[in-house]
Amino acid sequence: MRKRERENPCGVCGHYHKYEEGEVCGVCGHRMPTVTDKSASSSAHASAFPSEILPDFLYLGSYDNASRAELLRTQRISHILNTVPACQNLYKNSFTYHCLHDDTKLQFDDAIQFLEQCEKDRARVLVHCMSGKNRSPAIVIAFLMKSKGWKLVQSYQWVKERRPSVEITQAIYHQLQEYEQQVFGSMQNTGVSLPSFSPSNPLSFSFGFPKPNDPTVGVPSFNNISTTTIFSRPSFDVPHQFSFGAGQTAKSTSDESTFGTNTNTCNGNDIPMDGS
Repeated sequence: MRKRERENPCGVCGHYHKYEEGEVCGVCGHRMPTVTDKSASSSAHASAFPSEILPDFLYLGSYDNASRAELLRTQRISHILNTVPACQNLYKNSFTYHCLHDDTKLQFDDAIQFLEQCEKDRARVLVHCMSGKNRSPAIVIAFLMKSKGWKLVQSYQWVKERRPSVEITQAIYHQLQEYEQQVFGSMQNTGVSLPSFSPSNPLSFSFGFPKPNDPTVGVPSFNNISTTTIFSRPSFDVPHQFSFGAGQTAKSTSDESTFGTNTNTCNGNDIPMDGS
């Protein structure tokens, strides 16, 4: 647009229009707020420009933002993601478009694949729906969850702070909740095994005794000392001068036999001596 007489470039949009007289810019729709409209100056600026979600990369806006080619060029936006099938792509020769074709179910993976390619190519992209309040913010939130690893609440807060006009419906928010479960559920199952608290050999509380149903345990034997029974006890180191049970009997017998060999045995031919 050629500079006309008594026109100065607008300090907001940079285009030539009589903004001091309240003339609306024919390129971006900007106008100088009146005295009664001072409080709405920030909202007027926001309506003219899309919201920057990620610096120099991701922008969020409305169909009105997407229809202003000059405004998009001033922000060096080259790619547009259209989330509403009913919205026409007005500048196919000037911008790279990608469209979602489902009115009810948001195609998160399809949109995120396009956004990831834009990020890889270092291209600035505008995501828009009709008003920039519902469908397009949901796509941006899903992208933040997938690419940044943020949960739904954190991603929603990030977008809401940068575009306060966001008003996501309950149906769209439910789709975001399902996608959050899909994203973080798949991330937890990518080869990472959770710690298992079930040991391969269950703990035994038999306190050193074999289990009654253990097939290796035989019938208790009381005569065979070497046989493992349920009445077996761990062996103790007992001093040699002490012996119990059968050991004591064996020792006594041995001592008696030894004593018998050292005494004079009676012979039938010996004459008993009178003790008197």
